[in-house]
Amino acid sequence: MAAYLELYRSGKLRGRIEAAKSLLRSCHVCPRHCGVNRLEGEVGNCRTADEAIVSSYGPHFGEETPLVGRYGSGTIFFTNCNLRCLFCQNYSISQLGQGEKVSKEELAYMMLSLQARGCHNINLVSPTHVVPQILEALEVAVKLGLHLPLVYNSGGYDSLEALSILDGIIDIYMPDMKYSDERIARELSGIENYPLVNRAAVKEMHRQVGDLRLNEEGIAQRGLLVRHLVLPNNLAGTEEVVNFISKDISLNTYVNIMAQYRPCYKAHDIPSLARPISAAEFQQAVDLAHQGGLYRLDRARPLVMRL
Repeated sequence: MAAYLELYRSGKLRGRIEAAKSLLRSCHVCPRHCGVNRLEGEVGNCRTADEAIVSSYGPHFGEETPLVGRYGSGTIFFTNCNLRCLFCQNYSISQLGQGEKVSKEELAYMMLSLQARGCHNINLVSPTHVVPQILEALEVAVKLGLHLPLVYNSGGYDSLEALSILDGIIDIYMPDMKYSDERIARELSGIENYPLVNRAAVKEMHRQVGDLRLNEEGIAQRGLLVRHLVLPNNLAGTEEVVNFISKDISLNTYVNIMAQYRPCYKAHDIPSLARPISAAEFQQAVDLAHQGGLYRLDRARPLVMRL
């Protein structure tokens, strides 16, 4: 049973919605704390006001193995982002604003449509800046029969205040752990204190849902799944990231060491990012995870890699 159903039945979901909406008044939905009044149409770094913007939605078969199953992960791609990653592969969505505004009813319909198509979960991609809007739509969708697990698929720059509101609502947290170096995070994603904020967020996510649990068919039901994208020239700081996961989170953490980096968006203009990763760099990252004691690594592998 999805976690949010209990909150809805007890009447407590409404209180969470109001708490989330209050964050929009002087916006501190995410750690940037822009302070604008999004309820009055103002926008901050995420360039999103009072309505969520969606680029696309549908079954996705390229996600992590436990999310996909036979019928796919039901992804909803939210437009805009609270990060400014210079190498984003979805930059037309995250940085250029490709998408359409949706009402809470329209967003609820998307969730229910994905459920009707047999998807195993509702996968909220880049949800950090639209937590209040998601919760409003969730209430509508639950009234109409939504019961699938919710996946919170974020860049990992999430505030503890927003995460506390989501406690008992999100079933599967899937944050990125992008960097272990604050300076590199500032240069490549335009954010302050990423490692500190990110690690605190991942700890809270794990406290809420624990290690990833699968059903008898190998489909994720609840828990934490961490993504780490290997960057060229060790810009992601993989060793520090996997050591943090193994020592401060859990040796049972399900981790996707991702090898699909390729130069996109503005990466071609940055010498250290202007090439794909090599097979040796990827293998080194996997070896570091194993050396740290992590053994639940996703099976997904890239189709093409440099030697």
